[in-house]
Amino acid sequence: MNSITRGDALELIHRVSDSSIDLIVCDGPYGVTTNRWDNVACSIQEYNLQLIKLFSSKLKIGGSLYLFGKSDCIDFIDYRPYLYLRRKIIWFQPSRLSQGKTNYTNNYDLICFFTKGSKANIFNLDAIRIPQLVDLTHRNRCEKVPSVTNGTWGKTKFNDMGKNPGDVWGDIKQLTYKSKELVSRDALNTIQKPEELIKRLIFASSDEGDLVLDPFTGTGTCPALCARYGRDYIAFEMDKNYVRESRKRVAKELYLKRQIKLKRDRDLFNEENLYANNKSNYQGA
Repeated sequence: MNSITRGDALELIHRVSDSSIDLIVCDGPYGVTTNRWDNVACSIQEYNLQLIKLFSSKLKIGGSLYLFGKSDCIDFIDYRPYLYLRRKIIWFQPSRLSQGKTNYTNNYDLICFFTKGSKANIFNLDAIRIPQLVDLTHRNRCEKVPSVTNGTWGKTKFNDMGKNPGDVWGDIKQLTYKSKELVSRDALNTIQKPEELIKRLIFASSDEGDLVLDPFTGTGTCPALCARYGRDYIAFEMDKNYVRESRKRVAKELYLKRQIKLKRDRDLFNEENLYANNKSNYQGA
């Protein structure tokens, strides 16, 4: 726990206790490039089904899995005996360069949201709300329409905290060569995902103290965020360079947390001393 282990996820996962994981964030092979890490011995669909079977035994009842891939990553496989598909999330990237002259450019990745059982133990909607797209005046006017007032969704009201992000996410952009969080140019758009994207998954489907599994950790975005936001994690990665970079990111997060705690403790100590030295003034007030 709370370590990044170098090795093959398909072998290491057998060392994870059954029914122990609250959330799995799986950004593994897509099966679409010639990179060594993206090669799978079978079709990507069969490979993902193998993963789903393994993940099913490790998740707690009500635990969640987010599986990254392309549009066909779970086509024509029967995952239903193992996990329940809650939603296919479209991570929309309209800025991608054109990839050919005889077909439409692929402008999205798929994030398949599964749960073990038909209901998730955790879904923290308030933690992932995004800004409303309509103003309050217009929304209030729409809510008074008879079809809404008397309809199925009549209790749905404007929320000042924002709205559900839905299943098409265009508000989180891909990393660029200028992104400060980019660990390696080699990881751009293939291995390293934006922190905001992984943060949304972690916030939505886990609480502080929960255990998160990242079987293909890459540059360590998921374990670094777990360290930052108080989740425990188990992470696997085959590439020794990425393992080293991942451990550095986690160490940096832990160092920053310690610095913040020290500052809070110091401020509290100073405040208590100030109160003690001016107790008579406080009592007079």
